[in-house]
Parts: sequence; structure tokens; C-alpha cells
Amino acid sequence: MRPVDLAREHGLSTQAVRNYEDAGVLPPAARTAHGYRTYTPLHAQALRAFLALLPGHGHPAATSIMRAVNEGATEDALRLIDESHGRLLDDRRTLQAVEAALRDLAPVPQERRETFIGPLAKRLGLRPATLRKWEKAGLVRPRRDPQTGYRVYSAADVRDVRLAHQLRRGGYLLEQIAPLIAQVRAAGGVAPLESALHDWHARLSARGRAMLRGAAELDAYLHAREP
Repeated sequence: MRPVDLAREHGLSTQAVRNYEDAGVLPPAARTAHGYRTYTPLHAQALRAFLALLPGHGHPAATSIMRAVNEGATEDALRLIDESHGRLLDDRRTLQAVEAALRDLAPVPQERRETFIGPLAKRLGLRPATLRKWEKAGLVRPRRDPQTGYRVYSAADVRDVRLAHQLRRGGYLLEQIAPLIAQVRAAGGVAPLESALHDWHARLSARGRAMLRGAAELDAYLHAREP
């Protein structure tokens, strides 16, 4: 096969195919007497495996997996796949944590005014030092009163504190909670985030299915490489 033959099946450019070979995604091609690359069905299967791995694992991981296989380090490739599955599992647990926290976040009357650290800590049964620690970890971002320097918590800040409180009670670490609070802020509150959970589930499911398709193509490539 010529580079163009390999590229045409997937709508790629011949330069892309050459780049994939240079990156180790494809095994080294043979060369003609004039230095032109020639590819075989094995290269075609390698390209199919790589392109199938991309949606589930991402470009860096898919490249590392294929490079490891082509270097004969199959165990390393399988470890990389395991790590990628582990990240997907972590993402599923993150989603479950958000859903559990939202379920446990009992509705309260909308905050009508700002509050300070002492009253807020007392209301939630926390120590002010705990709120300061959460602020340092990025879980909450109260503004400072320009006159006194006191921390001032808005309604959104109180929401973040209550959500962090629920997650801490669920056993989650501060470094695990911070990105969840960031999700709430990015969504503009708890209600918009709840409406986005379905899409979040769909993305994780699509990623899991993509990993299955990638595994099937990679397994076919591994069989093709066997003597």
C-alpha cells in the first residue's frame, strides 16, 4: 500500500499517515529503492486501532498505547489502558458524589443578605478555622470588606460552603471537592448543574462504549502482530 491508500480509508492526508508513523503509532514502513514508504495490511490495522482508541482514551494516551505495542511492550500498553479506565471510573465516582451531595442538600430559604464567617460557621456547626481552610483549598471564595478586611459570604458562597460540607461528610477529600464546586460555579448554581447531569452521564457512557470499540480494534491488531 502507498500512504495515500492507507489515508483514503479514513479521510486522512498522506502527511497525517507519515506523522503517525514518525510518532510510533504505526510500525516502521518498508522503503522502495527510491525511498518511498510502502505499507501492509498490518499498518492498516494499526491505524484502525489508533483511530478507534482516540475517542475513549484521548490523543496522548492512544499514542502512548500504540507506541508501546509497536515497541513490543504489550504489558505497558495494557497498563496504560488500565490507567485510562481508572480515570473513567474516577469520573463516574465524581458524578455520583455530585448527585449524592445535591440530593442531601436540603433546600433553605434564599439568602437575602451577606453574612460573615462567625455566624455562618455557627449555623452549619463548623469552626471558623474550617471555613478558612476550605477557602485556602479553593472551595469557597468570599470577598473581603474593604473597611474591616472581614470575610463576607454571599448567597453563592453559602451555597458552596453547604455543598462542601455535604461532600466532606460523605468522606471526600478537599482536593476531590474543589473541582466539584468549580462545576457548580461554572453551571451558575445547583439547579443548572442538576439539569446537566443527564448530559454528563451520556458523555461518560459514550466514553465507555468508545473504549470497548478501541479495545476490539487493538485486540485485532495484537492478533495480527502475532507470528
